[in-house]
Amino acid sequence: MDSRDFLVSGSAVASGQAASGGSASLDAGAKPAAGTSTEKGGPLSTGGTRLIPIAGGKYRVWTKRVGDSPIKVLTLHGGPGFSHLYLECFEDFLPAAGIEFYYYDQLGSLFSDNPDDPSLWTLERYTEEVEEVRKALGLENFYLYGHSWGGMLAYEYALKYGWSLKGMIVSNMVPSIADYGQYVNRLREGFPPDIVRTLAQYEAKGDYEAPEYQQIMFEHLYARHLCRVDPWPPPLEEAFKFANNKIYNYIQGPNEFVVTGTMQDWDRWADLKKIQTRTLVMGATYDTMDPQAMRRVAREMPHARAAISERGSHLTMYDDQDWYFRELIGFLKENG
Repeated sequence: MDSRDFLVSGSAVASGQAASGGSASLDAGAKPAAGTSTEKGGPLSTGGTRLIPIAGGKYRVWTKRVGDSPIKVLTLHGGPGFSHLYLECFEDFLPAAGIEFYYYDQLGSLFSDNPDDPSLWTLERYTEEVEEVRKALGLENFYLYGHSWGGMLAYEYALKYGWSLKGMIVSNMVPSIADYGQYVNRLREGFPPDIVRTLAQYEAKGDYEAPEYQQIMFEHLYARHLCRVDPWPPPLEEAFKFANNKIYNYIQGPNEFVVTGTMQDWDRWADLKKIQTRTLVMGATYDTMDPQAMRRVAREMPHARAAISERGSHLTMYDDQDWYFRELIGFLKENG
C-alpha cells in the first residue's frame, strides 16, 4: 500500500467512524480532535491548504494560499498532468511584492484526487473545474495565471468566464496546437542530421522511452528550449518525477514532437478578439512556443500586451528569473 492508498483508506475509516457515532479506540475520557474548527469556534489553521470538492463532491482538488493581499492570483500549472511544484519559485517573489497567490493541482495531479478515468481528461471539464475552484475560494475580480497547458485553460476560461477576471497572464502558450507543432518541429530541423535520423528511427517504432531517445530529447530540446538552467532547479526535477504521464500522453501525446492526443486540433486564434480581459502575454526567444506568435496573440486581443524574454525558454521563471518576475509583478500591480 502506497501513501495515497493509505490516506484514502484512512479517510474512509474516519468517515465510517463519524457515521457510526464514534471510534472504539477512544476511551470514555478521551477528547476527540477538532475537525474543522478550534476550541473557540474559529476556523482550523491549515497553512493555507484546502481540499476543494468538485464534480458534485465526487472528487477533491488541492489548493494552497500563499500570502495575504487584495491582489489575488490563481495559478494554472502546465502539463497536462504536471503539478504546482515547478511554480514554487513564485513564493520568493509574489508575497514580498504584496501579492497573494494560490497553488492548485488539477484533478489527476500530485496532491489532488487521481481517478484513472480518461473521460475526465478533457479541456472542457478542466475549464469547469477552474470555475469550481474559483467559486470555492471565493475569488472575485482576480488574476488568472496560466503557464503552458495552463495557458490553454486560461484562454478557455477567459472566453467563458471572463466576467470574473480582473486580469490574465498567458505564459508560454500559443492559441493553436498546429502552430505549436509546426514551430517545435522547425526547432528539430536545426538539430544535427544524425540526431534527427535517430529520433525518426525510434519514432517509427513507437519507442519513445528508449534511453537514447530520451537522452537526445533532454540534450537537444529540453536543455535548450524547456529550461536552460544547468543543473535544473529542484522544483522542476520534482515536477517531472511526480507527473501523471497517463494524462499527458492522452491529451498531448508521447512528447513535444509527436502530438497525437485529444488536444491536437485545438485552435483559438479566431476567438482571441472576444477576450476582453486585460492580459499579459509572456514568451521567450528560446521557447518551444514561437515568440513571434506570442506577439501576434497580444496584437489580436483587444486589451493585451506582450513581454518577450531575450534569454529565456519555456520555463522563463527560471532561466530569466529576474526579468520574468519584474514583468509579472509590474502587470499585477498596474491596477492593484
